Amino acid sequence: MTYREHLRSLLRLGIPLIGGHVAQFSITLTDTVMLGWYSVEALASVVLGGTFFFVIFILGSGFAIAVMPLVAEAEASGDETGLRRVTRMGLWLSLIFGVLGLPLFIYSGPLLVALGQEPETAALAQEYLRIAGIGLLPALLVMVLKSYLAALERTRVVFWVTVAAVPANALVNYLLIFGNWGFPELGVQGAAIASLVMQAVSLGGVVLYAMLAMSHHDLFRRIWRPDWEAFGHVLRLGIPIGLTNLAEVGLFAASSLMMGWLGTIQLAAHGIALQLASLAFMMHLGLSNAATVRAGNAMGRKDAEHMARGARVAIAASLVTALVAVALFLTIPEILLGGFIDPQEPQREVILATGVTLLYVAALFQVVDGTQVMALGLLRGVMDTRGPMVIAAISYWMIGVPTAYVLGFTLDMGGVGVWLGLVVGLTFAAILLMWRFWGPDLRRLRVRFDAPAK
Repeated sequence: MTYREHLRSLLRLGIPLIGGHVAQFSITLTDTVMLGWYSVEALASVVLGGTFFFVIFILGSGFAIAVMPLVAEAEASGDETGLRRVTRMGLWLSLIFGVLGLPLFIYSGPLLVALGQEPETAALAQEYLRIAGIGLLPALLVMVLKSYLAALERTRVVFWVTVAAVPANALVNYLLIFGNWGFPELGVQGAAIASLVMQAVSLGGVVLYAMLAMSHHDLFRRIWRPDWEAFGHVLRLGIPIGLTNLAEVGLFAASSLMMGWLGTIQLAAHGIALQLASLAFMMHLGLSNAATVRAGNAMGRKDAEHMARGARVAIAASLVTALVAVALFLTIPEILLGGFIDPQEPQREVILATGVTLLYVAALFQVVDGTQVMALGLLRGVMDTRGPMVIAAISYWMIGVPTAYVLGFTLDMGGVGVWLGLVVGLTFAAILLMWRFWGPDLRRLRVRFDAPAK
């Protein structure tokens, strides 16, 4: 394939995935915007609670992400039985993890206080998590089925199921957060109920599609029967992916905790700026997922040069996306931030001023953030998960978090220092992960596939 053909294939697969990620993220974004209009205290608590939920979710999603390259490789090699087996066991592992994770949400308040958060904010966050946390179960199962469908290049259904949930979530938020149209005013609990309902509806939609459109795979036939070989395969691949995700998300979660130490205003501004940075990240994530599928297909075809060409195209596409985000963050930060806060909020100007400064820093890490997630996608496509796990732990927790603390508190740079720590950690990860793919991994695959080095 030429580079143009690679780009066309990448975008055909990646654009619906990007749309699905953006739509899924829009549910959280809607919660943030509406709660920002409800009260600053509610916004800060859901920033904290949402971060807590996402940390647990992203750890458990390792099993779902592991399904994607396994199904892609099985599909490329014509192993229909194999793709069914790994998907089923991905559902098993995700369900087990979800059940084990529920107590963390029920008792989240004391945990957050122990982590240095203000008791009032932690109590509100617990109210949110005791309801929203139940959504971990359908959310993880949806993630497995999305990975299965994406690996089969059925990305449009992933997009449309998620898109349909966005306006529905906004409507339920409107009714239950503010108590409109005769419904009770529930504040953060209303946002939690809306998120839970949407997760359940999304699961129903994806399951229905898999049963009807992919009936030849018999995905749910005798799903209660264990398949220990496939279970072990997904488990061994999924645990390092989950821990890698945890290391990265933990970096951002640690930054939220540190911003909470600085106060409610700083935490609220951090939450808004992080929402915008995360929205940009969804673009990279969709392209990264597409790169995982294409690398997995190249593995099934035993074609290292095809993989290398596709990787170059995916990295270039991610770079262009990052530069667009940088331009927006540097030129119109006030406009981007302004929609999150009620114009009548007395502390609006202070929050916006803090948020603008943080968006300037976010512009610094757009390129490296996109680069590191693209490298992770490629590495997962070639089934390399343990090395990236070590690199992520070192980059984010031995470099990023300590740097954020030293700059933010020891050198008294406040929120800007905390965010600069994010930049440092992401930069180290981007360099090391890219080196691993283009160096040891690609050389190994060329030898394995008996392809001449270019």
